[in-house]
Amino acid sequence: MPTPLGIYIHIPFCNSKCAYCDFYSRCGTKNEYKEYTSALVSHIIEAQMRSSDYLVDTIYFGGGTPTAIGEKNLIKILNSVFRSFHISEDCEITVEANPNSVTYPMLKRLRRAGVNRISFGMQSADSAELRVLGRTHSFEDVKSAVDAARRAKIKNLSLDLMFGLPSQSIETFLDSLDAAIALNPEHISCYSLKLEPGTPLAERPETLCLPSDDEQADMYLAAVTRLRDEGYLQYEISNFAKEGYHSRHNMKYWTLGEYWGFGPSAHSFVGKKRFSYISDTSLYIAAMQDHAEVIDKIETVNETARCGEYLMLGLRTTDGIRSDVLEKRYLTFFDEIEKVLLRYHKTGHTDFDGQAWRLTPEGFLISNRIIGDVLDALESSEHLVRPYNGYIRKD
Repeated sequence: MPTPLGIYIHIPFCNSKCAYCDFYSRCGTKNEYKEYTSALVSHIIEAQMRSSDYLVDTIYFGGGTPTAIGEKNLIKILNSVFRSFHISEDCEITVEANPNSVTYPMLKRLRRAGVNRISFGMQSADSAELRVLGRTHSFEDVKSAVDAARRAKIKNLSLDLMFGLPSQSIETFLDSLDAAIALNPEHISCYSLKLEPGTPLAERPETLCLPSDDEQADMYLAAVTRLRDEGYLQYEISNFAKEGYHSRHNMKYWTLGEYWGFGPSAHSFVGKKRFSYISDTSLYIAAMQDHAEVIDKIETVNETARCGEYLMLGLRTTDGIRSDVLEKRYLTFFDEIEKVLLRYHKTGHTDFDGQAWRLTPEGFLISNRIIGDVLDALESSEHLVRPYNGYIRKD
């Protein structure tokens, strides 16, 4: 049986840089878009030699703003993936887009080329909040983009929202959330604003009038409740979907699936290797033209590291973590970790259904602390190293 594989394609271009964004992206020209497309196609075709054991079931165009390079370039890249990899019949193919970067003809052509999921960066329905974030679209643009996607017969639509914005109140956040729900997307992501070093917003935090931690917690918990009431099931800290519409590609990251990224700064986990590419578009294009190496970092991931990742990523999802998986797959006893989870269970931050431990919505608010404590417990856990009652056990 072939191994499922996700393909991530990074498009590092935007028409303008948002004030909070620290992803690798920049403005580009039409000539750069053409050169970059050719570089990506060359890289993807080169990967064909290593793709025979895989079945691609998700393809994700992220950025940046993928639609900035135009649908012709996106389709050319997508076609190269079709030619180079085995693709599943129900492959989820996502394109991220700013609401003011798409048109109905563009979306129609993308859908005919195979794209079946669109993710729009709405962020807010409030004009003042959008201006502070450096977003160039309006909520009217969001409505127009959603309408264009529906007319193009795209049936899987996601909207991104942000909370904890400068001068935002719980009332204005919920107004934006209600506006998003009214557009009836299949998927909604809710992220808190983080002031990343080196971004324009991070340079002037004292002028931003940010909501307090308690106010942000209230926004998050209110969103969980409102979305649940509207039929959106939470499946990860920041992600909610109608039944059957979770992001299959993003779930690969959280469930230790394999994925292969293409483009500058893209990350991959293939086989037991984790690697990333150089974070420079010009160098990436030149390397593809010269058939030179583009890997920036590479490491072999052992089972000890994977065990920690299973705990860390599993606790980000509503599927949670299981003792039998830890013991049978990673040969590690659950006792010390369970003590931590039981301690947080008494405060309402974790839940156990008889099979899996997971964080509650209140637990997600302090997930970094809980996960840190769980990983500390992992360090002191017994590891199984010799036969004992059907297991391999340490004395």
